[in-house]
Amino acid sequence: MTDAHPTTRQTNREWDKVIIGIDPGTNVMGYGLLGVRGKKPVIIAMGVITLSKMDDHYMKLNHIYQRVQSLVDNYLPDEMAIEAPFFGKNVQSMLKLGRAQGVAMAAALSRQVPITEYEPRKIKMAITGNGGASKEQVREMLVRILNIPREQLLPQLDSTDALAAALCHFYESSRPIKNASPKSWKEFVERNPDKVK
Repeated sequence: MTDAHPTTRQTNREWDKVIIGIDPGTNVMGYGLLGVRGKKPVIIAMGVITLSKMDDHYMKLNHIYQRVQSLVDNYLPDEMAIEAPFFGKNVQSMLKLGRAQGVAMAAALSRQVPITEYEPRKIKMAITGNGGASKEQVREMLVRILNIPREQLLPQLDSTDALAAALCHFYESSRPIKNASPKSWKEFVERNPDKVK
């Protein structure tokens, strides 16, 4: 069993922020890392964790945990963006996918990395402008946006799906915070403790 290694290696000290994206899977889990300098995202690495040759589901979960923790230790990301499992018809598959996602999240949390989940449609919308875009369309847009050399692309689309989650998070976290009106009296009090006595 071999894992695809990162396409490029750079230390995160040259970045203002590093975001790791994870595309959970029980046979192949994708990962992608973005470095942010100023307002510009740059690809640091992307790859896949191959699990298909492991028969035992629990050993797969252990391998996911160890590899994600190793990626976090290697690249010291400031934040994790992870694709939320979409609802499918096969309950057993959903359960296994949810476990894989949970284990990847636990590996990040063990290193105090904050996590944000994104639905697949939201990620596709952020990257392509179309929530129903194909994985191939997402990959093509990432190649253009991040200037990824084609020889660095892996055959598995899981790697670019993970990178898309990271880029989606970059876009979401770069938006100015809207000063929306409080939705309740409790929220108003929490925001303005000095105005309420």
